[in-house]
Amino acid sequence: MMLDATQRYDTPLTKDRLFGWHAALFPTGWSSLYKITVGDWRKDTAGPMQVVSGHVGKEKVHYQAPGSDRLEYEMERFLDWFENEQETDLVLKAAVAHLWFVTIHPFEDGNGRIARAITDMLLARSDKSTKRFYSMSSQIRIERKQYYEKLELTQKGNSDITEWVLWFLECLIHAIESAEEILSTILYKAEFWKAHSSTILNERQQKIINRMLDGFDGKLTTSKWAKINKCSQDTALRDIQDLINKDILQKEASGGRSTSYTLKSIVAK
Repeated sequence: MMLDATQRYDTPLTKDRLFGWHAALFPTGWSSLYKITVGDWRKDTAGPMQVVSGHVGKEKVHYQAPGSDRLEYEMERFLDWFENEQETDLVLKAAVAHLWFVTIHPFEDGNGRIARAITDMLLARSDKSTKRFYSMSSQIRIERKQYYEKLELTQKGNSDITEWVLWFLECLIHAIESAEEILSTILYKAEFWKAHSSTILNERQQKIINRMLDGFDGKLTTSKWAKINKCSQDTALRDIQDLINKDILQKEASGGRSTSYTLKSIVAK
């Protein structure tokens, strides 16, 4: 679904396309233990569509969506605006589209995921590129607590959506910053292995170095090396000393029982 939204961002968003996305999310027609309407607007056969939390008997209603009898009309308005409104900047339009879609809540389940796909689709249109170096969808999942708080405040407020748009833009900045960090890590890793392409390393050494390049949890010690590689402390120490001799590892300032090691800066070869 996400690939279709971003790789075919310039293809019109239609009712049938949305139904196809929904069917792809729920190919069996079930959401967890519940049978749902798939590839069609919700029917509200069990009552109004509500977003609730809490235990049975003590539920808190966060939001009640428009009735199913209004969905065809509401979604026609949304899709017409989505494709034909040209004055709004596409980044701002992505913020409005996400809020509008989840407020209509046209499906029994999967509304959040489809709203995120719609968001990334408009951002791809803004970038005019199928190459995605950041993901608003992933960032919203990371910041989901604030996301739901802002969503509820906006849906229960008046027609002013300024606070929602500001939060959306801030979340987008975080998504871009996160992508930059990931790309920096990938590029540094590539440069490291290029610099040490001719260095002879055993499998244990390659395994630990890759972990350190990806972000090692805590400090590297001989005991951690031995545990990760399922080898003896003596073997771990020999591996580490070999990497020190090859200018790959260095001892940290503290010594004795707490001796730990870090990667040295890349030295071009």
